[in-house]
Amino acid sequence: MSSDQNDVSFGKVADHSAALDRIFPEDIRQKFELFSYRNAAAILKSSFPEHYDELLGILRNFSISRTMIRTPGGSKSEIAKYVDDLFDDSWQETRISADLHVKLIHANQSTRVLSEYTQEGYLDGHRIDFVKDKVALDLEWNSKDQTYDRDLYAFSAFYEAGAIDVGIILTRGSSLDNTFFRSLGKVLKKDGTDGTEEVYKKYGASTTWMGKLLYRLDAGRNGGCPILAIGITPECVSDS
Repeated sequence: MSSDQNDVSFGKVADHSAALDRIFPEDIRQKFELFSYRNAAAILKSSFPEHYDELLGILRNFSISRTMIRTPGGSKSEIAKYVDDLFDDSWQETRISADLHVKLIHANQSTRVLSEYTQEGYLDGHRIDFVKDKVALDLEWNSKDQTYDRDLYAFSAFYEAGAIDVGIILTRGSSLDNTFFRSLGKVLKKDGTDGTEEVYKKYGASTTWMGKLLYRLDAGRNGGCPILAIGITPECVSDS
């Protein structure tokens, strides 16, 4: 997938791949691109074994079709609707809101409060697609790549507030490249017949794909939040 190589990465500072070999079964590693930052994969498996098992089940069953990819998105793509149905009601879209209560205390008299105030709306508006307990997951299929900055900022805000311990981003893998999208032909019209626009033109180098995400993770834009990046590959796509 062509792009300015200055803002694309392939996981230069990710956790060593050998660690993922011990955490994820071979069938998952063959089906998805996997990158872990700040020991996210290890934290997920050791601290949240039920969530880890649930994620494995979702990934094993994950299958999108060529027709879904070719269908125009509108307000929500067919891929996003499909992923919504993979997670049960225990995973909720979540927004964080917090006020900051500040106390200024005398340096030598710990019980003497000099002044205090509350900064309302200190955290507000950051959303994550799916949150269950302290595990969070966002899907990015085909948005502008700057959307990753919003996602990572939200993960960082939740993490710093103690609301989550690990974040997961499910996105297009590097192997879902221009060659693959060219093979899909034309975008479908609403009636299911071929339109005029080529599918590959919808999936440019400046949209959300793994190389753009890893560049941001290598730059530390997730703050201290452990992040597991999962890339969707052609192995996930059926011929229908």
